[in-house]
Amino acid sequence: MNPVVMIPARMESTRLPGKPLADIHGQPMIVHVMYRAREADCGPVYVACAQDGIRDAVEQAEGRAVMTDPCLRSGTDRVKSAVDIIDPDGTFDVVINLQGDMPSLDPDIISDILAVLEKTPGCDVATAAVLTDDPAEIANPNVVKAVVAEDGRALYFTRASVPSGEGPVRHHVGVYAYRRAALMQFCGLPPSPLENRENLEQLRALEAGMRIDVVDVDSSPLGVDSPLGVDTPEDLECIRQQMKP
Repeated sequence: MNPVVMIPARMESTRLPGKPLADIHGQPMIVHVMYRAREADCGPVYVACAQDGIRDAVEQAEGRAVMTDPCLRSGTDRVKSAVDIIDPDGTFDVVINLQGDMPSLDPDIISDILAVLEKTPGCDVATAAVLTDDPAEIANPNVVKAVVAEDGRALYFTRASVPSGEGPVRHHVGVYAYRRAALMQFCGLPPSPLENRENLEQLRALEAGMRIDVVDVDSSPLGVDSPLGVDTPEDLECIRQQMKP
């Protein structure tokens, strides 16, 4: 496989405006995410930017930025647009979509999801999840849960507390490895009914019959126990405290 890592970033977060440039110990959040991606050493790393300020921060940190249309409807569309710009001939056959709000991500997660694609030819998209038995986390609608079959196939993603019964649930980690053809297919599909209902775009792939596999990973990157994603000012402060040098 010949993968490339794409980190989509835009300024218009409703809960944390200007999120990519939020300062974490002297560096913008997007730069921390870029560093985690580099540490994975799984291919070249690009930031798919929607605004000049993000590009400037990335380039100041000696990163590679690709400008994309700020009107694109999703991060995945932004990733596809950026890959089309840098690689119109399709040299990269796997595209890793790494969310730009995960500054404490364990770089090994990127390697883990790539390994899923490598060993499972029928898998279109690979992603990750963390097992949790924390009642507050399970009940939190901001924590997306993955329902996974024994063979690793994703059956559903939801904000609800599932599955019921005793045992841990899977907290979905928003990192994806797409086969290039699967990314093209996905971005060519209209939003699906379940996607719109749950506000989870991965359901579009499942409704279209695409296969998503999920690998279980650990949840303690960089010694940080806070949420993997930064969605609110409270999350940001938590990350600042736990990522202290």
